[in-house]
Amino acid sequence: MVRVTYGAPRARKKTRYFKQARGFRGGRSKLWRTVRETLLRAWAFSYRDRRQKKRHFRRLWIIRINAATRMRGITYSQFMNGVKRSGIGLNRKQLSELAIHDPAAFDAICEEAKSVLA
Repeated sequence: MVRVTYGAPRARKKTRYFKQARGFRGGRSKLWRTVRETLLRAWAFSYRDRRQKKRHFRRLWIIRINAATRMRGITYSQFMNGVKRSGIGLNRKQLSELAIHDPAAFDAICEEAKSVLA
C-alpha cells in the first residue's frame, strides 16, 4: 500500500493557523500544538463574547437612562412604561444617546412619559 503524506495541504493549514496566532506570546505563536489549543480557545471566547457584547451594551444603556430619569424625578421602569404607552418609537440606545447629547429632548420625552402615566 502507498504511504500518503499530506505535505502541501498540511503546510497550508499550519500556515493559516500560525498567521492567526501572530502576536500571541511565547510558544502560543511558535509551537504547533500550543497554537492549535490557543486558537480553539480564542475562537470559543470570541463566539461567546460577540453575544455578550450585546448584553453589556444594553446594560450600559439602561444604567444611563436610569441615572438620567432619576435626575428628572421618575424611575427607569416608570419611564419605559410611559415611553411605550405614549408610542415613542425610540430604543434604549437612542434614549441613552439623547440623555447624554441632547438633554432638552430627553426632558421633553420624560415629561411626555410622566403625562401618560398620570
